Amino acid sequence: MPKDIYIHVCGSDLIRGADGQYMVLEDNARCPSGVSYVLENRRAMKRTFPALFESIGVRPVAQYPEELLKTLQHVAPAGVVDPNVVLLTPGAYNSAYFEHTYLARHMGITIVEGRDLIVRDERVFMRTTKGLQPVHVIYRRIDDDFLDPTVFRRDSMLGVPGLVHAYRAGNVSLANSIGTGIADDKVMYYFVPRMIEYYLDQKPIIPNVPTYLANEPSDRAYILEHLNELVVKAANESGGYGMLMGPMASKDEIEQFRKQIEADPRNYIAQPMINLSRHPTHVDGQFEGRHVDLRPFVLYGEKVVIVPGGLTRVALRKGSMVVNSSQGGGSKDTWVLYGDD
Repeated sequence: MPKDIYIHVCGSDLIRGADGQYMVLEDNARCPSGVSYVLENRRAMKRTFPALFESIGVRPVAQYPEELLKTLQHVAPAGVVDPNVVLLTPGAYNSAYFEHTYLARHMGITIVEGRDLIVRDERVFMRTTKGLQPVHVIYRRIDDDFLDPTVFRRDSMLGVPGLVHAYRAGNVSLANSIGTGIADDKVMYYFVPRMIEYYLDQKPIIPNVPTYLANEPSDRAYILEHLNELVVKAANESGGYGMLMGPMASKDEIEQFRKQIEADPRNYIAQPMINLSRHPTHVDGQFEGRHVDLRPFVLYGEKVVIVPGGLTRVALRKGSMVVNSSQGGGSKDTWVLYGDD
């Protein structure tokens, strides 16, 4: 992998508990999404309150597409001076397609689908009206399973046959790299603090939420005894699906999850219910508190760049802890002020 960088774009979700302690809720290292909301929320706020940002000293976030492009260009294959970068999308029916087109447009790069690319002699080319054009860096927004039907899912119509061979040959770079999604696995999350201590000989600066792994006998016993107090998550689900909110669940829901955990303990983790911090939110003509989390975006190219802002996701339903947009959540503009390092 060029420059030995595997995760070029990272979006880890942070929460703040009742005691004010920040914690990492989960990592997103495969295809983290949501940055287009960061940019659009800021644009809307600046149109509405143009004088406010200058008087308060809010750091800008509009430079993100430029920084992302620099990151992608930095990891081009060795010897490539002027890399051709493209964004690979599953297509217009994907829920994040707006973001794909938004980022491609603001970076000034071509957005492509799998059918637009072809591999010849372990090199990737893009079909254009002027013939085949070489492609050096692919910002991929599709999951590993669909990238190359000759290596992964044979029924994939989204990927590019031969792409993995070109990648292995060092003729094309992928951001993020294949396999980085392992960091998104909720069971892997359980081991991250131990990995930090083992490999870096450091304690995590921001701790994880206390987590129980159902595959561990002692943890499983605790989980099954306290299902009505815990949040149980399926390892490979996202978007707030495959989850039990114990304190809010019915007896039938708890018993159903009990059977699922006993049948497949490797697939479940459990955490105490964290009372997420709240933020004033305008609802039905008045301000009310709603639970939020924060997804900052980190780019790793020539240097590490952290966007001075982030995606604040908000649970719009009263009392809800589920902030995912797929389940009715919204988002807010997030301010980082000059002088606040």
